[in-house]
Amino acid sequence: MNGLVAVDWGTSSLRAALLDERGQVVDEHSMPRGILTVAAGEFPQVLEAATARWPQRQGMLCLLSGMVGSRQGWIEAPYCPCPAGFPEIAAKLAWIEAGRAAIVPGICCETQGVPDVMRGEETQVFGALSLLGLRAGRLVLPGTHSKWVRASAGRIESFATFMTGEIYALLRRHSILARTLPDADGELDPGAFEQGFRHALRIGNLLQAAFSARTLSLFERLPAELGPSYLSGLVIGEELRSQHLSTGDGPVIVVGSPALAQRYELGLRLLGVPATAVGSQATWRGLWSLARNLEEIA
Repeated sequence: MNGLVAVDWGTSSLRAALLDERGQVVDEHSMPRGILTVAAGEFPQVLEAATARWPQRQGMLCLLSGMVGSRQGWIEAPYCPCPAGFPEIAAKLAWIEAGRAAIVPGICCETQGVPDVMRGEETQVFGALSLLGLRAGRLVLPGTHSKWVRASAGRIESFATFMTGEIYALLRRHSILARTLPDADGELDPGAFEQGFRHALRIGNLLQAAFSARTLSLFERLPAELGPSYLSGLVIGEELRSQHLSTGDGPVIVVGSPALAQRYELGLRLLGVPATAVGSQATWRGLWSLARNLEEIA
């Protein structure tokens, strides 16, 4: 393989990278051209603009992951049911140009008779495992909708979605709590985060625990500027509490931005659970690994 054009195309932004024949990033950049900003029929032009800075891309395979394969994206790539590894994903690639450019499918699973889905995170999971030299593990991908994933034998066996980031935003901006919180989140305060995190563990019910962000402010026992950190500790504490983690489970692999990874690593540390963090490079490694698998199949 002479290289790869890798694209992570989400709801609000587009990231693109040029990888060399060894899978190393030669160049990468981002654009505020998420799928919601692209009109129907304009996806080819936006992709061309995102990759035009690399004339050597001609003849290279291009793989795209993320919401670009959703119903609101370029074309809808079918979901691949769990358990799923590279062979299953390769079989469901949505080719936008035969043999040249394809969209990675999302993954679906069933939990107690209810479907769950992910798009883009599957690529990060495979990339994180590759970067760490693993074929199995428990991973968390923090975000608006956090994903907890179990992988074994190089395949995603199961996962579950938690609307932690979205619930934080709703409480932060659209609830009674918003009246006592500052306009900006500011830097994370580890002490306030821990206070909220431990309260979530004690109460064991976010519907009850969340009101403490108001009462602590009402009785001037929590400075307003620490409110966002406290609330973040509450919602992440609720998420981690539901995982029933123990010190003997082994490390949790945290895949995400440094700011979010910091919070989850702190929460896991408070539980006595080791953590290993992997950043945004997981997406590029995941797409590269998939491309190599396609080459081997061919």
